[in-house]
Formats: sequence, C-alpha cells, structure tokens
Amino acid sequence: MIELIPAIDIIGGQCVRLTKGDYDQKTVYRDSPAEVAKEFEAIGFKRLHVVDLDGAKSKHIVNSPVLQRITSETHLTVDFGGGIKTDEDIETAFQCGAAMVTIGSIAVTDPNRFLGWLDKYGADRLILGADVRNGKISINGWKEDSAEDLLPFLRKYIDAGVKNVLCTEISKDGTLNGPAVELYKKVMDAYPTLHLIASGGVSGIDDIHALEAAGIPAVVFGKAIYEGRIDLHELINSKS
Repeated sequence: MIELIPAIDIIGGQCVRLTKGDYDQKTVYRDSPAEVAKEFEAIGFKRLHVVDLDGAKSKHIVNSPVLQRITSETHLTVDFGGGIKTDEDIETAFQCGAAMVTIGSIAVTDPNRFLGWLDKYGADRLILGADVRNGKISINGWKEDSAEDLLPFLRKYIDAGVKNVLCTEISKDGTLNGPAVELYKKVMDAYPTLHLIASGGVSGIDDIHALEAAGIPAVVFGKAIYEGRIDLHELINSKS
C-alpha cells in the first residue's frame, strides 16, 4: 500500500504552494500551517511533509517556530526540509520535533557533510532530496541546476547507506498535470529496495492509484488538496 504524505509549504509563516518552484507564482492557502496539520491528523494521516521555502531561498532555516508548533500540537511524523545547510540547522530541525529531515542541496555541494550527517543521525532519520529538472539535480530552492544526473547521484548515496529518497520532478510540481510516473518507475527499476517518495504533479486520487500500481512506495501531494481536487476522507478510506 502506498504511503500517503500530505505537504505543507511555508512562506512568511503561511501555508502556500508554488508552481514549478517559482516564488513569483505563489498562492497563499491558509494563514496557519499548524491548524492545517491538525486537520490532516484528524482525518487520519500519520505523516506530514513540511518545507521551509523561506529557508530554501535564504540557505538557512527560517520557519523553525512553525515546525515546532506543528510537532508540539500534533502526533504526526513530520519530515522537514528547506534551508538545512549547517550542523546548527539540522540540530534545530530535530530539536523542533522533526522526526526526519530532507537534505538536498548539501548532498550536491558538500557530500562529506551529508555523509557525516548520515553517519551521525542514521539512514532512518535522513531523506535524500533529489529535485530533478531536465534530468539534472537542482539545488538551493530550485534556483540552480547542478551537473549531477539523477541515477548516478542516487547510486552514490544508496551505496553509502541512504534508504529514503524524495524525488520531485520540478516541471510537474504545482501544475496538477499528473506525476512523472515513468521517471519514478525508472528509479525503482534501478533501485528496487529504495523507499522512494514521489513528489510533483498529483492532480487527484487516480494519480495516486497510478503511482501505487507502478510500485512507488510513497507519495507527497499538496496543491491537489488545497484546490479541492482530492477528497481526503475518501482517500484515507480507500487505503484503510
């Protein structure tokens, strides 16, 4: 059964969504991410994906108070990403209640630091963020494209012990045009034991079923919720 992970993206303490990672294409949906998180928990979700978009842009955690409120007011297992660049950043995320952290840019720009964190915190607490645009890994809030190709990038860290990968196809993110199922299938064919979390483009329950049918272990989705494209009670009941 596919793991269902709703997403909360934060700018200025508010719950927002971007289109294709463009900060100029921002929609504010709710003023209180913590209240949204509590609603997800009440419906029956167990996991939550939280992204500090201010942090991703600023290259350091910005919205840690919002994370702390979410984790203190719910029992959700929260994974948190965005702006984690230093030892202090990752410690702040864990101290504010994150069960897991998503690390993307540092895995590209400072591999030794990432490997040090993997050794210190363990593979169960780290998610490797692999944000893809035109086949290349993108970094720093999707503002820059690296020279790293997806599959070799993943191989390097899977060999080092990584178990969890969040893969976002940037061209799909926030578009409601359907997820990059073939991309995720390619990853799973290459690394069948990986706990791959698909992200980007989910427009409705049928897309989630398609990912599940393709053997994708988990999915993150956000905009389809906020735009009323997914009946969350129906979705939870279909997986219970």
